[in-house]
Amino acid sequence: MKLLNRLDFLWILPLSLVVGAALSSLQAGDWLIGWLGFSLLLFLCLLLLTLATKWAGADSILVWMVALAFVLRFAGGVATYLILPINGFDDADDRAGFVYKDAHRRDDQAWDLAASDRSIFGGLNQSYAYDQYGGLLTMSALIYRSLSPDVHRPLMLVLVSAFMVALGLPFLWKAASQQWGGQVAVASGWVYALYPESILLGGSAMREPYLMAFSAFALWGFAGWLDKRRSSLWWLALGIVGMLFVSPVVALVTLAILAGWMYFASERGRISWWVIAIAIAVFVFGLFTLSSALDRQGNLGGNTPVAVINNFIRESFKWNAFKIEEGSGWVQKLFDEMPEWLRLPFVMVYGIFQPVLPAAIAEPTTLIWKVIAILRALGWYALLPVLIMSFVVASTEGRHPERVEGSEAKRKVFAWLSFAVWGWILFTALRGGGDQWDNPRYRAILFLWQAILAGATWAWWRETRNAWLGRIVLMEIIFLAVFGQWYLNRYYHLGGQLPFGQMVVVILGSWAAILFAGLWLDRRKCA
Repeated sequence: MKLLNRLDFLWILPLSLVVGAALSSLQAGDWLIGWLGFSLLLFLCLLLLTLATKWAGADSILVWMVALAFVLRFAGGVATYLILPINGFDDADDRAGFVYKDAHRRDDQAWDLAASDRSIFGGLNQSYAYDQYGGLLTMSALIYRSLSPDVHRPLMLVLVSAFMVALGLPFLWKAASQQWGGQVAVASGWVYALYPESILLGGSAMREPYLMAFSAFALWGFAGWLDKRRSSLWWLALGIVGMLFVSPVVALVTLAILAGWMYFASERGRISWWVIAIAIAVFVFGLFTLSSALDRQGNLGGNTPVAVINNFIRESFKWNAFKIEEGSGWVQKLFDEMPEWLRLPFVMVYGIFQPVLPAAIAEPTTLIWKVIAILRALGWYALLPVLIMSFVVASTEGRHPERVEGSEAKRKVFAWLSFAVWGWILFTALRGGGDQWDNPRYRAILFLWQAILAGATWAWWRETRNAWLGRIVLMEIIFLAVFGQWYLNRYYHLGGQLPFGQMVVVILGSWAAILFAGLWLDRRKCA
């Protein structure tokens, strides 16, 4: 089937030239060079998105998803780049139009490398602290040297980031349709396209947009391989290699997720030896790459890759707990009052609820940061109940729709994905602590899998109308209401603020009442 035709070029080329001209006008340097660079980059992005969308089926819903995924991220990235210097904070990152400090530092280093006479692959060595693996910095420098040789144009990297996230959508759609059916593909696709944290990351020169795309490639390759299409293994290989290039830890986690999926889908035992050999080889390579990158950041005292990683994780947990205590007076007060063994669980729970919606609403800040904070928090608190509900879906035997259950093996696969996603959420809550930026960003690394869980759970709920989703949402509303009055009183002193301990008792007591009432109603219904 011919995927591209003349009509595609009739809209892609003019649009690329017009938008490229506008983007060049927003950046410094020679306008003609900027216009040609932006236009060529945009032409390639639109061409590949069109090709991927048609390959995945060219369904009208998918077309809208891909278009919105790309436009929202790129437009959001351009908007923050233009507004932050005017309405942001008076710091170097905001003045330069960057939401993330890491993106700003890595972008500066990429331009310095591109503008020098050094080899582009110098980004892979240890002298570049803001990209410990070097892959993203190397690719960024290559784009600058090829398309923007005269001046630094950060919006080029924003364009590529938005493109990478959108490119993952057709692969997610095709894999979800094949494994769970069309309704799950639609729901998962909309979650992937519209989730605010993903939109913010997709409009920034961060590694997460690339990891989302590579995860989608790997997902499609693995799903195709399960259906006996060996040619799809090339996509699996591309996804894993891309992750190794950008972040080896994500490649290792993805291999673990796929290994568990294969274990349960094959009913424990029918796995080819060559598949195991390749997976072990990639895992070991990624382990050494990761440990080498971590050890370059400081002397972690490990004699083996596993020891280096273990020491890094342990010290990271301690550091993040310290930063939370140092950065917040009320957390410091709580730490002083609670036993030491309770501090790490507190950090984990606090991390799960970041970014905190009541804080986003109540905390005084500039308009642009207020909008960003509220949208990020709204997105997470909308997604959180559905992710919690995934355990109900995985454990409710005999009442699944065909696309989620299908067989005992498929039910176990869904349960495994739920445990894997929540294991990562808990790990990142500890790794990022209560930081409202690092924690959600780390969490979003596996956003593709979260979108699948959310989509499958939502499609299941629409058929079953299971009461537990409403109960979980009610628990969340109580949490937000109680914490909301606490934060409002903290910043605006309205009166009637509950002490923190009493507030926790009210929340936990309300949750327990809802939980036991729900179990009682279910038992009564079944009697």
